[in-house]
Amino acid sequence: MKIKSFASGSKGNCTYLEGKNLKILIDIGISCRQIEQCLAELSLTLEDIDAILITHTHKDHIQGLPVVAKHTNAKFYIQEEIYKEVKNVLPKEQIEFFQAQNTLKEMTIFPFPTSHDAVASCGFLITEEESSLVYVTDTGYVASKYLKKLMNKNTYFIEANHDEELLMNGDYPYYLKQRVLGDHGHLSNRLTAAYLKMLVGENTKEVILAHLSEKHNTEELALKTIEQAIRQTPYQPKIMIAKQKEETEFVEV
Repeated sequence: MKIKSFASGSKGNCTYLEGKNLKILIDIGISCRQIEQCLAELSLTLEDIDAILITHTHKDHIQGLPVVAKHTNAKFYIQEEIYKEVKNVLPKEQIEFFQAQNTLKEMTIFPFPTSHDAVASCGFLITEEESSLVYVTDTGYVASKYLKKLMNKNTYFIEANHDEELLMNGDYPYYLKQRVLGDHGHLSNRLTAAYLKMLVGENTKEVILAHLSEKHNTEELALKTIEQAIRQTPYQPKIMIAKQKEETEFVEV
């Protein structure tokens, strides 16, 4: 598998994932035009996309959905709980509800619930042959019951949304600060570092830090916090940042 972030942050999210015989988008939080431009750089169009996975229905993850739906025959995989929110923009015949485990050709997608203030939200453990990817953003925490299943995977695409001190000293009203910090908010650098310290293993090659806040985080802070935690393990995966306005390189999972 290969993964490439087209955009990651509070203004819009979209990730491209390519398997042996599958081409997938995760979330449609940027415009159709921007997605088409990103795909064109890979000599692809929306017609080449086989499946689109939706994590949840906040605007920065689905704002491009109505237009994209008109330009692709891909299957849209969603949680059944959010059907009412997207049924007016997605053709019924293109909608698939996530099962406990989903097999798409050689790829297996295991959705697991995340904790966010949306109707329903999820992350993914995606495997294909010997390749494994954990994809998790927009969550206040990762439930302990899933940690063992998520350990020692090849690539982690995980949010490091905010630095807690920058957030608390920022200009957000108190209730919004509490929302971000709470169990239904976002992972801080500190929490992400603690999870990665538990999760990375000998098979881990890359960590991609995602969904960084433009106001309450910096790339330097996120990298420093996560690097310090991982240095306390025997493992040294490559750590990179998924940015809002810049695509990442193609990462081999």
